[in-house]
Amino acid sequence: MSAAAVPPPDAGPDPEPNPHATAEQVEAARRDPKLANVLYHDWEAGSYDEKWSISYDERCIDYATGRFKLVAGSDGWPYDRALELGSGTGFFLLNLIQGGVAKRGSVTDLSPGMVRVALRNAAGLGLDVDGRVADAERIPYEDDTFDLVVGHAVLHHIPDVAASLREVLRVLKPGGRFVFAGEPTKIGDLYARKISQATWWAATRVTKLGPLRDWRRPQAELDESSRAAALEAVVDIHTFDPDRLEAMALGAGARDVKVVTEELAAALFGWPVRTFEAAVPPGKLGMRWAMFAWRTWERLGELDTTVLQRVVPKRFFYNALLTGTKAVR
Repeated sequence: MSAAAVPPPDAGPDPEPNPHATAEQVEAARRDPKLANVLYHDWEAGSYDEKWSISYDERCIDYATGRFKLVAGSDGWPYDRALELGSGTGFFLLNLIQGGVAKRGSVTDLSPGMVRVALRNAAGLGLDVDGRVADAERIPYEDDTFDLVVGHAVLHHIPDVAASLREVLRVLKPGGRFVFAGEPTKIGDLYARKISQATWWAATRVTKLGPLRDWRRPQAELDESSRAAALEAVVDIHTFDPDRLEAMALGAGARDVKVVTEELAAALFGWPVRTFEAAVPPGKLGMRWAMFAWRTWERLGELDTTVLQRVVPKRFFYNALLTGTKAVR
């Protein structure tokens, strides 16, 4: 990506979102993972919350704070100022602030569209949040600025994760903490992709049949979804071995590093469900389906936590969560 695409700290106004990339831009993005992240997430920004069933109510507040507690506990709450890297629409930080983890914050993302939606969501919730379009490998804030840095499903999008972790430690105040959740493990990503591919293949073919045609997403949307799925293969750069992720954070200079994993039964259920939902027209499945899917996924997550995590090695779970602190001088 050119330097102009990712502004330095002293750059002017953030670039405008580009939700309708040209074929030439998409082709160029296949060779440039940062550009791919911008185009893919600008395209998704307007529908991202709906696609992933993201909300800013008790359900997602409990989920976000639960992930934080799982890996980092609840000591130090509330942190005064928090930063979210790769914020997307603000799901993690905004729900953490509402849950009492932090008082105020800043959102950053490579995608101008995502930053715009995150700030709109924050304003709608009445939260003290600012935002910037920013590269996680070159965070546009001064040293020792934040008490907490968080991210959800972001590290696997960053080309140089080690450089980003060093930047995280730079902008943290001494003694400050970072928490990253939702990072795919190597084994988890393998079975999630295989299951999703099989579900997409089956759903898009079955809905060609006469009685089920009204369950088929319009062809133009399917074509666009297929193109987006192909670009997703570019934006998803890494998967992680839990032990190596821990070693990477230690190598960046972090202290008190810890990695935990979650979601095995929940992932085996959740990924085909999400893929099926993407293959049918929006709103077709209705609220009863949404509640069934959420509650089933939640119960399976409890099974993972109470039973499977005790007997299954952590590398087999889908999600890795990472935390650590900056040394006190």
